[in-house]
Amino acid sequence: MAHICNKVLIIPKNVAYNPIRLATSSATEKSGTRLKVFSVYRWDPEHPEKKPYMKDYKVDLNTCGPMVLDALIKIKNELDPSLTFRRSCREGICGSCAMNIGGTNTLACISAIDSNTSNVSKIYPLPHMYIVKDLVPDMNNFYSQYRSIKPWLQNDNGKPIGTEQNLQSIEDRKKLDGLYECILCACCSTSCPSYWWNGDKYLGPAVLMQAYRWIIDSRDSKEAERLEKLKDPYSVYRCHTIMNCTRTCPKGLNPGRAIAETKRLLANLTQKNA
Repeated sequence: MAHICNKVLIIPKNVAYNPIRLATSSATEKSGTRLKVFSVYRWDPEHPEKKPYMKDYKVDLNTCGPMVLDALIKIKNELDPSLTFRRSCREGICGSCAMNIGGTNTLACISAIDSNTSNVSKIYPLPHMYIVKDLVPDMNNFYSQYRSIKPWLQNDNGKPIGTEQNLQSIEDRKKLDGLYECILCACCSTSCPSYWWNGDKYLGPAVLMQAYRWIIDSRDSKEAERLEKLKDPYSVYRCHTIMNCTRTCPKGLNPGRAIAETKRLLANLTQKNA
């Protein structure tokens, strides 16, 4: 006889006694498996004749971390090494793992797995973007638009760069709160219908929020030039204040408000130093 977990187990003579295997089996029977289905978007550019499709994977939540990114990593490591996605920091800082999870644009690393195993978790790449492979969108256009707003400090005070500090008051610094935290994950821009239909021209919520961040920076002296570049019909005025951008931002920021404030500056309804 063998005593395992205070239970008496009768071991047949023709079966070898293995306490480790018995303990594992007993624990498995006690806890059970919690299999959850993850339906993941798949497309391989090396097989262009094959249309995109959804592939189901069963993951045991008892042996998986709590976030969707944990499930994707487990799928890649244990079930399907061909699955492709971006990830880096796993702390909601880099924005690499932005994707559409359950119909919402968010970051996989901070998106908790739905513990209801009867529900299928559907995972897609960011919508209305060209796809490189599987869950990897092509971000080239997005980054080009970001580059176009010159997202760096511009100051023509005549002082040599690097010789003095660019001082800023506490009040002026507070104006940047809710703007500088943007990680450029593109969740907001790819949730915007205007960006879906005019992504080649319309800058989108993320880029426009960063444009506003530099416009109101008290240390930047190119406010007039920055605003002048935003006067065309597609830079700011293509925004129809649907507010999808604000609802989906995984960092809790408000791109819609930044765009509205930019419009007020363009209409001379408010001033930078007001």
